[in-house]
Amino acid sequence: MCPKGCLCSHSGGLNVSCSNANLKEIPRDLPPETVLLYLDSNQITSIPNEIFKDLHQLRVLNLSKNGIEFIDEHAFKGVAETLQTLDLSDNRIKSVHKNAFNNLKARARIANNPWHCDCTLQQVLRSMASNHETANNVICKTSVLDEHAGRPFLNAANDADLCNLPKKTTDYAMLVTMFGWFTMVISYVVYYVRQNQEDARRHLEYLKSLPSRQKKPDEADDISTVV
Repeated sequence: MCPKGCLCSHSGGLNVSCSNANLKEIPRDLPPETVLLYLDSNQITSIPNEIFKDLHQLRVLNLSKNGIEFIDEHAFKGVAETLQTLDLSDNRIKSVHKNAFNNLKARARIANNPWHCDCTLQQVLRSMASNHETANNVICKTSVLDEHAGRPFLNAANDADLCNLPKKTTDYAMLVTMFGWFTMVISYVVYYVRQNQEDARRHLEYLKSLPSRQKKPDEADDISTVV
């Protein structure tokens, strides 16, 4: 049976077209023998786990021009190795789970999304079969490095390894902290030495201010007698 609002036809396999059907979610009653599936130009906002797991013959999946923001980790489980074309362009995808596209053999189109370029996106693109072509069409809407915002992902990845930035940031923070402690210790030592010097100077001045001891007459006589 063809899902409600969709058109089904046979041409080299079952083609299911649900384009412009005002769908807010992916139909769960898709025929298992579906080869081409068009879900573009709807109002779909997410791709749930294992939603396509029974479509073992699926070759083409078009989800472009929706409002997709969330793609679950196992969204393409069951079709990742058989899918040939995946279109996710013109959506609202900022980031995905690092394993979302694992084992995906398809040529993926993910352009025109507000991508946040970070280590996760770098790992995702590297795990895809056509990663270079796919990454070349990704523009960083935002990035962990502000200077990469608005630039192609490949440029950002070539400038810096986005997966090493947290470690570098941590090392830098540790270095700053150690320098702060070192400065504080040195300052305390300098203060301590200066304080001791000041105390010694005051004590010396105090001793100098004491009146000289006068010899008593009997002490003078005793000395004369001994001589």
